[in-house]
Amino acid sequence: MAHGKRYRDAARRFDRERLHTPAEAVELVKSMASANFDETVDLVVQLGVDPRKADQQVRGTVSLPSGSGKDVRVAVFAAGEAAAEAREAGADVVGADDLVAQVEGGMLDFDVAIATPDLMGQVGRLGRVLGPRGLMPNPKTGTVTTDVGRAVSEFKGGKVEYRTERQGANVHVPIGKASFEADALLANLYAVAEELLRAKPASAKGRYVKRVSLSTTMGPGVKIDPNRLRPEVPVRAGTE
Repeated sequence: MAHGKRYRDAARRFDRERLHTPAEAVELVKSMASANFDETVDLVVQLGVDPRKADQQVRGTVSLPSGSGKDVRVAVFAAGEAAAEAREAGADVVGADDLVAQVEGGMLDFDVAIATPDLMGQVGRLGRVLGPRGLMPNPKTGTVTTDVGRAVSEFKGGKVEYRTERQGANVHVPIGKASFEADALLANLYAVAEELLRAKPASAKGRYVKRVSLSTTMGPGVKIDPNRLRPEVPVRAGTE
């Protein structure tokens, strides 16, 4: 893949093979963010699991203590009091059969979809549309719930979803923006790392955290030492 001059210049400013501490990686990626927009900072963790096996899938949500820096658009499939609760909490789109019809017609202007359990029969028809985009409501991520107001507030406030990709067992999580203070990004990074370590499947064998890297939208990846994923308490990869 061909990269632009800014990317190549940034890549020459540090040792691409060195394993950095999380704090060093945060400072590096912030210093290399030079796009004319506020770049997203992405954490990528390769896990020693086989996501094709149901008992080794790693999926859930984590609340970023410093927020995500993103204006998250939330759609809620609900009716009656639950719909009113969702609107009061700040949901961007709320509906029942009418919202299902809109999505079937191509309306996908949202980042998170939440549904009440009683509407999952209708929402299930949208699997082919929402599934490939990672938008299908799921109890494991708290997006199928009767407490829609709380769910909307959490996702608006910085709660993000994570899941292993079927190829490579990588987990990609945005942890903020390049404009964030280093301490804020570091707090988000540690929160995600702690959650991934907590979510280690019992059936996963061998080294659990294989590779970790941090990058901005337009910048090169900075490698992080997998043994340094907890603040000031080095952990051995593959252990919790």
